[in-house]
Amino acid sequence: MAAEADAKKVDPGILDEKIVDPKPVDRKTGEPKKKSTGEQFKSAMPLVMELVRPRLWLLLLGLGLLGVNRVCGLALPYFSRFLVDNVMGRHQMEMLLPLIGKVLLATSIQALTSFTLTQLLSKEGQRAIAELRRKVQEHIGMLAVGFYDSNKTGALVSRIMSDVEGVRNLIGTGIMDLVGGLLTASIVLVILLKMSLAMTCVVLGFLLVFTFALKKAFTTIRPIFRERGKINAEVTGRLTESLGGVRVVKGYHAEEREHKVFAAGVERLLQNVIKTLTATSLMGLSSTLLVGIVGAIVMFMSARQAEATRFLPPEQQFSAGVYISYTMYLVFLVSPIIQITNIGTQITEAFAGLDRTREVLRESREDQDPERTVVLPEIKGHLTFEHVDFAYEPGKPVLEDVSFQSQPGSVTALVGSSGSGKSTIIGLVAAFHKPNAGRVLIDGVDLSKVRLDSYRGALGVVLQDSFLFDGSIRENIAFSRPEATDEEILEACRIAHVDEFTERFAEKYDTIIGERGVKLSGGQRQRVSIARAVLADPRILILDEATSSLDSESEAYIQQGLKYLMEGRTTFVIAHRLSTIRQADQILVVESGKIVERGKHAELLALQGRYHDLYTRQHGLEENLFLAPGEGDKVEEKGGGSRSGGGGVPDAVSLIRGQGF
Repeated sequence: MAAEADAKKVDPGILDEKIVDPKPVDRKTGEPKKKSTGEQFKSAMPLVMELVRPRLWLLLLGLGLLGVNRVCGLALPYFSRFLVDNVMGRHQMEMLLPLIGKVLLATSIQALTSFTLTQLLSKEGQRAIAELRRKVQEHIGMLAVGFYDSNKTGALVSRIMSDVEGVRNLIGTGIMDLVGGLLTASIVLVILLKMSLAMTCVVLGFLLVFTFALKKAFTTIRPIFRERGKINAEVTGRLTESLGGVRVVKGYHAEEREHKVFAAGVERLLQNVIKTLTATSLMGLSSTLLVGIVGAIVMFMSARQAEATRFLPPEQQFSAGVYISYTMYLVFLVSPIIQITNIGTQITEAFAGLDRTREVLRESREDQDPERTVVLPEIKGHLTFEHVDFAYEPGKPVLEDVSFQSQPGSVTALVGSSGSGKSTIIGLVAAFHKPNAGRVLIDGVDLSKVRLDSYRGALGVVLQDSFLFDGSIRENIAFSRPEATDEEILEACRIAHVDEFTERFAEKYDTIIGERGVKLSGGQRQRVSIARAVLADPRILILDEATSSLDSESEAYIQQGLKYLMEGRTTFVIAHRLSTIRQADQILVVESGKIVERGKHAELLALQGRYHDLYTRQHGLEENLFLAPGEGDKVEEKGGGSRSGGGGVPDAVSLIRGQGF
C-alpha cells in the first residue's frame, strides 16, 4: 500500500486497537528501566507455574526417586569406614562380602533411579519447551499488525525458539540436580555434625561465606544474561533482514557495509559472553580454592582429633576409617555448592528468557477484545464510514470526518498524495484498528463490535508487493482455502492466468518457488497472489495496485481476471496509476486525511479539481518518461482542444520530488 507521511510521523506500524502504557523510564539514562532480580522472578513465575501445574505429579514422583537416589549415593562413604577399620584394620574378613554386596545393591538402585529420572524429566522438559513454543507462536500470530511493525522478525523468532529453551532447567534435570544437591547436602550435614561438631562448624563457616559470595555474583551476572538475549535477538533480526534483502544489498554493493553492521553486533554479543565467562570463571576459581582450603583444614583438625582420641575405646576414636568416611561425606556437602555455580547460572538464564517470553504473552490478542462479541451472518458487503476520525497518537490526526458508502458489488478507488490517509482507510476497512470517533459499519453493524474471525474470513487482499511462501505454487494458492479441491485451484489459476506459465515448468503446480517466491518473476508472483484471492472467494476485496508488477500483455489478462474477481464483491482499490480506475463506481480523492472530492472518473475530470490535477500530471509524466505504454489518452482542456496531461518536464520533476500520489 502507499506509504503515508502522516503515519510516518506517528509510527505507521502502530495498528493496535489500544495504546499500551509505556514502560518505566530511567530518568538518568532515558532508557527503559531494567527489572530487578525480584521483578524478573515475579514476572516469570506465573508462566513457570502454568507449566509446572499439569506436571506436578511427575515432579513429585521425581522428588521421591531423587530421595532414594541420593540416600543410595551415600552408601559408599558410609560403608568405607567399616572397610578400613574392621576389614582392613582388624582383619574381620567375614564382613567383606556383605559390605561389597550392600554397596553394589545401593549403587544399582542409584543407577536405576538416575536413568528413570533422566528419562522422565528430560523428555518432559522437552515436551514443555515444545508446548511453550506452540503457545508463544500462536499468541504472536494473533497479535495486531502493529506489533509486527514495531518488533524485528529476528527478535520474534528468538522469543519463540531460544527464550523458551531454559524451561528444561526448571522442569527437566536442571532443577532436580539443584534440589538433589541441596537434599544430599542437608543429609550429609547432619551426619558430619554427629561425627565431629567442631570440625563441621569450621567447614560450614567457610561454605556460608562462599554461598554469600555466590549470591552477590548472581546478582551481578543475571542482568548480563538478560542483556545477552536482547543482543542476540537484535543481531538475529538484522541478519534475517540482510539475507532477505540480499538483492538490494548486492544491487547497492553494500556487502561490506552489512558485514560491518553484523560484525559490530557479533562484537557486542562477544563482549557480553566474555563478561559472563569472566564471572563464571571467578566462581569456578573460588570453588576450587574452597575445596583446597576446606581439605587442608579437615586434614589438620582430623590429625589433631585422632591424636586426642587414640586412648579412647575403638568405637570412640577418630580412626583412619572415620577420617576417610568424613572426607567422602564432605565431598557430598561441597559438591552441591559447586554445582550451584553451573546450575544456578542456567536457572538464572532460564528465568531471564521466560521473563522476556512473559512480556510477549502479556500483549493483548486481537481476538480477545471484550467489545468484539457480534458474530456476523453471511456478509453482503455494504460498508459505510460515518464521520470517522483516527489518529495513531493523540493530537496528530490522520483522518478527519471521513464519510462514504460502498454498496455490495461496487468498486471504490482511493487516490491522493502520499500520506493523505489512503492506507489508514484501508486499515480501518480490514479492522486493523478502530476509529477514534465515528463508526465503520459492515452491513449496518458497527465493525468495532464484530468478532474478527467472522469478518476477516470474508476479506481478500492483493498487495502491490505480493508475499509468497517457500513452497509449491499449489500450496501458495491453496493458502487462502486449504480445503479447496484441485479443480477449484486449477480454475483459480485459469482465471488469473497462472496456468500460462506454470504449464511450462517440469513440476507444473508442484514447482517449488523459493523463499518469497524468488524463483518467479514479479508478474508471475502477482498472478499467483491474484489466484489466491480468487480461490478465497471473498465478499470484500482490497487491491493495492494489483497489476503494477505486470507487463502490458499480462496486465490485459489480469484485468480480465480481476473483472471476474470483483464481480459482486465490494472492492477497494488504492490506485497509483489513475488510468487503471476509470471504471470505478466511485473515486475518493483523499488529501490531509479528508475526502476532498468524490465521484466517477469523468465527473472528477470535469470538476477541474485535485483529481484532474493528479491525473493530468501523471499522464504528462508517463508521456515524457515513456512510462506505461498504451496509457497515452489525450485529456480535453477546458475551452476545447487537447493536450497531453499538462505535463512538461517541470511537472514530472516536481512529481518525482514528492508531489505524487
